[in-house]
Amino acid sequence: MAELAAAAGITVRTLRFYRERGLIPPPRREGRIAWYDDHHLARLRTISALLERGHTLNGIADLTAAFESGRNVGEVLELGTPTEEEPVRLTPEELADHFAGEVTPENLAAALDLGYLATDGEDIVHVSRRLLDVSSALVREGVPLAAVLEAGGRVREHAEALAELFAELLGKYAAEKDVQRLRPLAKSVVEAELSLALDRRMRGGV
Repeated sequence: MAELAAAAGITVRTLRFYRERGLIPPPRREGRIAWYDDHHLARLRTISALLERGHTLNGIADLTAAFESGRNVGEVLELGTPTEEEPVRLTPEELADHFAGEVTPENLAAALDLGYLATDGEDIVHVSRRLLDVSSALVREGVPLAAVLEAGGRVREHAEALAELFAELLGKYAAEKDVQRLRPLAKSVVEAELSLALDRRMRGGV
């Protein structure tokens, strides 16, 4: 414990306090000996980084609970790595930097439920760089992250319906070997229709 505290730059008393609060997992025990490893050190460094960014210990405990109750990468990507979307690996402090002041337990739980975020040890994985960039851009423009995530859930419902429509269409009229090749056509139709719909909406006033 003394060695871990020294490596993390904190006191043994502080480390004991973190353990009591459940902020770090228990050590591996061999008889009377408690072994800490790099996993514990990474968690302590994450706690320090979040404290420096203004998070409280209560908030960090809530964030930890949200992540530990969330799905891991294997569960989120159970169908394999997305064919076009690029997953992004983040530390908790990097995620906080993307959404300054908006990374709350409630928003984390919503993102985990949507499948936007997954956990992989001490790291967080966002399943799509494009969605991460768009979400953070909207938050920078003043849209609350909670509203972005709520909209994302509604978009997901429509996207699933569109995917089912095109899957049925291509499954009926295209050879199985050609389905992936024709996939961009489905995307182009959706992008064009969305563009036209936005034109109509903007002309009518937001």
